[in-house]
Amino acid sequence: MNSLATVRDFIRWGASRFGEAGLVFGHGTDNALDESAGLVMHALHLGMELPGDYLDAVLSAAERQEIIDLIESRISTRKPAAYLIHEAWFAGLSFYVDERVLVPRSPIAELIINRFTPWVEPERVESILDLCTGSGCIAIACACAFPDAQVLATDISADALAVARMNIDRHELVNRVQLLEGGLFDPVGERYFDLIVSNPPYVSHQEVQQLPQEFRHEPVLGLSAGEDGLDLVVQILKNASRYLSEEGILVVEVGCSQSTLVEQYPGIPFIWLEFEHGGEGVFLLEQAQLRRHQQDFDRVARLRAGTADSNARSTDYV
Repeated sequence: MNSLATVRDFIRWGASRFGEAGLVFGHGTDNALDESAGLVMHALHLGMELPGDYLDAVLSAAERQEIIDLIESRISTRKPAAYLIHEAWFAGLSFYVDERVLVPRSPIAELIINRFTPWVEPERVESILDLCTGSGCIAIACACAFPDAQVLATDISADALAVARMNIDRHELVNRVQLLEGGLFDPVGERYFDLIVSNPPYVSHQEVQQLPQEFRHEPVLGLSAGEDGLDLVVQILKNASRYLSEEGILVVEVGCSQSTLVEQYPGIPFIWLEFEHGGEGVFLLEQAQLRRHQQDFDRVARLRAGTADSNARSTDYV
């Protein structure tokens, strides 16, 4: 340890320790080196965009100890780095996070930065709805990308909304981002939106049980969505057309449940979006498409509800 002196030394050492410990990444970084660099820079109160000369700066004893403590904490707790430093970045913005919310990492960030073009005319977007807002990252990023729009965000978790309020205050958007507690559309009322966007829970029950330890620090409520991961997405598809304006669009992330969704709705012309910086499993549907296939959405929702009721009745006899 005495041989470690510079910023570069500690970034390399941290990456080596992470590799040795077999950590899993996926909460803002996807490799040991980037994770180590992020933690080292946080401990030093420095940004990631650092001149190369700084990497060879010799650290003080106090700085070295702070880095060591942070690196060792990441290993011993297996917590995502964002929970250790209470910060995550999304769409170029900083957000407070803790174990009450998922760590922001959705590829939807890229869509927000590009203002959802060419699917909408940004100047005509006046109202946005974010379902399952969690930390509020999507709602807040949308408010920044569309400065003339009002944003409504819902979540069933009071704990998550408490974090979202902190982030709304942090970005000084109290007058433009409204939070409502409730499931999906339940608290919305009779309103129409030019854009509905959601990164809902979409992990199947079995997959949740198999998640690496890092992901088990996140709230299960923000991950799990029934036996096949589609419980919430089915409800979003069933109801979205009632809340979209004539030229509105629906954008939803379903991640690893993409193939299951296509199997459930073989006739739906989902537009699967591509991302320059990585990511998949995000679909887009226009209002006209949602209305055209409303019977299909209703039918699938009824079938799933019937199956759930049947399973519940069967359990009563066990």
